[in-house]
Amino acid sequence: MLVYLNGQYLPLEEARVPVEDRGFLFADGLYEVIRVYNGRIFALEPHLRRLADGLRALRIGFTGLDELGPIAERLLDENGLRSGDATIYIQVTRGAAPRAHAFPSPDVPPTVYVAARPFTPYPAAYYENGVKAITVPDTRWTRCDIKTVALIANVLANQQAKEAGAFEALFVRDGVVIEGSHSNLFAVFGDTLVTYPASNYILAGITRSIVLDIAAELGIPVRQGPILADQLFAAGELFLSGTTTEVMPVVQVDGRPIADGRPGPVTQRIQRAFRERI
Repeated sequence: MLVYLNGQYLPLEEARVPVEDRGFLFADGLYEVIRVYNGRIFALEPHLRRLADGLRALRIGFTGLDELGPIAERLLDENGLRSGDATIYIQVTRGAAPRAHAFPSPDVPPTVYVAARPFTPYPAAYYENGVKAITVPDTRWTRCDIKTVALIANVLANQQAKEAGAFEALFVRDGVVIEGSHSNLFAVFGDTLVTYPASNYILAGITRSIVLDIAAELGIPVRQGPILADQLFAAGELFLSGTTTEVMPVVQVDGRPIADGRPGPVTQRIQRAFRERI
């Protein structure tokens, strides 16, 4: 597999970064995962805008955003990924420098890595029948809106879900269900779709934004506000959204069913509209 690293296209097994790269030492970097459907990159521009926001927030001086799209397209060609499903992975770190907490002075070139890989979608049964989730305390830092590579809290939460036989872990902060370890969360109360508002406490996903657009097109009322943990089981429906998750129903949380334990009509309408988008 051919990848891109710091201006070069080379086989994955030959790609190397210095041990003093700040992404390795401090998780001082950002990433994006972008879906590819039948060889076409989906929602590239929103992903690059979010990456640009993260670069500004972390004060990483990378000026090659406009080059990332063509790089990704070339990798799809080089790796024979113009049919079927794939993902594009982009990672930008502050670069390599002797270990010190403060930024290198003078600045060093950022490390830029891009890879295109085949992607196996989740089983159709997950979307048709729904999945299980668990709740876990939200132990993450309070800048979850920056898509950094510092994901150990997410990793531990998702591993806990896996060990419990669930698909996703839902973070709970101050009695509010915030989002999943690698997805955003939506609930349906009555006829209203509810999701936690974009803020520093969540990573406002690209798919989340698409779902909100779809809801507006379908005339589904939306409220961006808290989903209280003690009211979670009063929801008529729950579903997750994410780049690889797409729109996935949640039918059980912590061993208890949501409503009748089956995907609901609002979720199914949004699923169909999302599939039409892609």
